[in-house]
Amino acid sequence: MTDLTVSSVETKDELLEFISFPWEVYKDNSFWVPPLISERKEFLDAEENPFFEHARAEYFIARRGDKVVGTVAALTNDKYNEFQQTNVGFFGFFEVLEDVEAAERLLSTAVEWARKAGHDSIIGPVQFSTNDEVGLLVDGFDDRPRILMTYNPRRYLEYYESAGLQNVMDLLAYEINLKDFLKNVTEKLTRVLEKVRARKNFHIRTIRLKEYDAEIDRIKKIYNKSWEPNWGFVPMTDREFSKLAKNLKPLIDPKIALIVEKDGEAVGFALTMPDLNQPLHLAYPKPGTPEPVTMMKLLWHWKIRKRIDWIRVLALGILPEFRGSGVDALMYLETVKAAARGGYKMAEGSWILENNVMMNRGIRSIGGKVYKTYRMFEKKL
Repeated sequence: MTDLTVSSVETKDELLEFISFPWEVYKDNSFWVPPLISERKEFLDAEENPFFEHARAEYFIARRGDKVVGTVAALTNDKYNEFQQTNVGFFGFFEVLEDVEAAERLLSTAVEWARKAGHDSIIGPVQFSTNDEVGLLVDGFDDRPRILMTYNPRRYLEYYESAGLQNVMDLLAYEINLKDFLKNVTEKLTRVLEKVRARKNFHIRTIRLKEYDAEIDRIKKIYNKSWEPNWGFVPMTDREFSKLAKNLKPLIDPKIALIVEKDGEAVGFALTMPDLNQPLHLAYPKPGTPEPVTMMKLLWHWKIRKRIDWIRVLALGILPEFRGSGVDALMYLETVKAAARGGYKMAEGSWILENNVMMNRGIRSIGGKVYKTYRMFEKKL
């Protein structure tokens, strides 16, 4: 084998190589869902992504001769360290061919970067934080990922463990067959949840796209308060939240995105999205393909052929004072009902921390079953 080199991304051409490399890794894999090149460019651009107002990252490429054989990124998230009162670095965007030496060098490069930055440990994989796509898939490989969830080859787990990275948290994905769920909902469960609704005076409504900015403000307040105690959480800045909301707006099906109100005030939300990965996989965007062509294919499969039968409950938030009230199960029930009316067949609830007892209990109470596990790793430095 030719000599292995690992170097930092310095030019736009190298950045495009970094972004395009996964197509080489997954060229024979029928489950990987490729991203849009333009979206990846914008996401990794420090001038475009507000994440970099409080963070910095370096991207690396491994080569054998002129051939790219792997990539990784190392980063510091100052806002995370300030909020969590810790001093950690992160790694992500790890992709590699079946090359053990390259895998070892790439991961050790990220570790050394974090060590030189003065961090006490390194955590990953993230791209770029727990508000984005995170976790290494460790089971459920024979299925495509849902929207904004990750996918990777089985062999990555061995590479991580060989590099001394240790399991720090599992992220669970639940599967629900909507038809089976509605068939098996007991009268007792329905009565209990209706009592919860009546006793607490909860009103559940769909999101109002005509007042989208105001709705986003309501969701943002609930999100930051409800997720604050969670492992790995970092609150999004106003610009980060606005950017995410802008990107998600065209993808939202307002019939299945719910807000819970009490006495006219929002106290919870369930942000559920159609699984855009289904039509995106059929469109299969490739580096070098004119993006208008890809977008036409995507819209054809999405809008014309209506090739989406999965949804993903992307985020669920409840103000702390209403935890344990049953409102989480109530939101799941109403989401399933709305999705079934909309013609969807399957739902994924993800991701949920393995130690989030209330949330896991709530989704299991309505028939959710864990069908995929994503893992976060840490290495002390």
